[in-house]
Amino acid sequence: MSKNRRRLSFLLMGVLTWVAAFALSACRPMLMSTAAEPPLAFSVISDPKTFNYVVSNEASNVFSYIYEGLVTEDGLTGEIIPALAESWEQSPDGLQIVFTLREGLRWSDGEPLTADDVVFTYNDLYFNEAIPTAIRDILRIGESGALPTVQKLDDRRIQFSTPEPFAPFLRNTGLAILPAHALRDSVNQTDAQGNLLFLSKWGTDTNPAEVVCNGLYQLESFSPGQRVVFRRNPYYWRRDEQGNPQPYIDRLVWQTVESTDSALVQFRSGGLDILSVQPDYFSLLKREEDRGGFSIYNGGPASGTNYLAFNLNQGSRGGNPLVSPIKSRWFNTLAFRQAVAHAIDRPRMVNNIFRGLGELQNSPISVQSPYFLSPEDGLPIYDYDPERAKQLLLEAGFQYDAFNRLQDAEGNLVRFTLITNSGNKIREAMGAQIKSDLARIGIQVDFTPLAFNTVVGKLRASLDWEACLLGFTGGIEPNSGANVWQPDGASHHFNKAAQPGEPPIEGRVVADWEAEIGRLYTEGARTLDEAQRREIYAQSQIITQENLPMIYLVNPLTFSAVRDRLQPIKFSSIGGALWNLYELRIQDSAS
Repeated sequence: MSKNRRRLSFLLMGVLTWVAAFALSACRPMLMSTAAEPPLAFSVISDPKTFNYVVSNEASNVFSYIYEGLVTEDGLTGEIIPALAESWEQSPDGLQIVFTLREGLRWSDGEPLTADDVVFTYNDLYFNEAIPTAIRDILRIGESGALPTVQKLDDRRIQFSTPEPFAPFLRNTGLAILPAHALRDSVNQTDAQGNLLFLSKWGTDTNPAEVVCNGLYQLESFSPGQRVVFRRNPYYWRRDEQGNPQPYIDRLVWQTVESTDSALVQFRSGGLDILSVQPDYFSLLKREEDRGGFSIYNGGPASGTNYLAFNLNQGSRGGNPLVSPIKSRWFNTLAFRQAVAHAIDRPRMVNNIFRGLGELQNSPISVQSPYFLSPEDGLPIYDYDPERAKQLLLEAGFQYDAFNRLQDAEGNLVRFTLITNSGNKIREAMGAQIKSDLARIGIQVDFTPLAFNTVVGKLRASLDWEACLLGFTGGIEPNSGANVWQPDGASHHFNKAAQPGEPPIEGRVVADWEAEIGRLYTEGARTLDEAQRREIYAQSQIITQENLPMIYLVNPLTFSAVRDRLQPIKFSSIGGALWNLYELRIQDSAS
């Protein structure tokens, strides 16, 4: 699956789409090609949950296609490059950045895009405490959690200021800019329950034509369970060296399929033209490259994570514990989590499930990041050792009955439910192996794949879950994961705090190590010296591995199969296959 081009928060991960091409000859932005071209097909397992960028927390989202920020990242190098802003100037002390917008920017409805939209996006949306958004977490500065100040200098210049140095400052301004003229009223008005109308603005029941965009594409239609269709934004700013408007491809269609197996069948039959290649069918597709007219691109290790996590939240809602107190004691026992880590046969997972196309994963920070700490440099790891796992459990007061079933000190059989998103064959196989591996140390796992949006609802809203098998996207800058590691972060799933507008949680406990990781992320963001930043994030990774809020599993290699008629593909694990979508063309196979 394509990784998002900007990589500025886990919200902005790219999704695979269906593309229909056209022969471009127009110079004016309103001229669209009418040439009939066969579509290029892409797939994703789940529908988008919202068209509202600010409140979205899902990887399956449309936003990398319809929005841009002031800056973006080069999909090959990770270098920060201009986007809506043509340039910027940063003060010597690093406390101010003045951006200059490109001249003549427009929204997809033709309205001018100016500094007012930038100020509105940050001050009225991202910084608005009445709007629950994970975006705010990566913008908070220092121990106080202060936010930058954003002010208009003139129609094209905006000044960002921070109260203290903030190393991710520039990179984080790649967050999408949103239209003030289309959204301001919804921020200033409330419904009968007193909630901002913005919170229900641009849901998936919205007429797609009403969603105003500034990116390469705009929404054309959405058929739940089937597809999202995008059409080229006639007012997008980018042009090629000859002055022709980009992107060249007229339409994108994101096809929803029920499973990775279904996507494979559709790709082999010619119904899909880009496919994220899973390890279990890599060899099959590799043999079919020439006959199928496609190439498989290898981007190296993925930049995200695969992990097993337990719900460590000890709080209650309305007097009802979020997690059974008996199970909560198990999950919050460090020796229990360490035993589970030792009991999972990750080498077998790499060899069998990933067909050798992956490596053991031990860190929350991407291997592509300069802040990644390897085991050779001191990162703690948990080798497969079921006997060590049993020893840890016995030392922690657990015991085995006559049938080799694990019990706690009170005689309760150790049994929990593990959830993941259904339809992902690799993840389902990982869950099945975890169930088998833990059975060898007497733990019964009820493995239950669920619809992706159901899993998200449990992790974000109800908090009704015991263990989960999921993943996060990654990137160059560790602070993009601040919403995961700050104790009050919106994606701090393993011990989630109540977010604005959610029912309160009574009795939630934040562990010392948990608070220390949050402190280190704060310190890392305020430190400008690169050597010191590496030391800070190294310590955060060590503490994470010592305490195992997430048990990291396997880092797969990233492969995508792309029809040869789509060019030029510049594939990488950072940008995926579509980071340079603006310059891609559909070439006639007969030429």
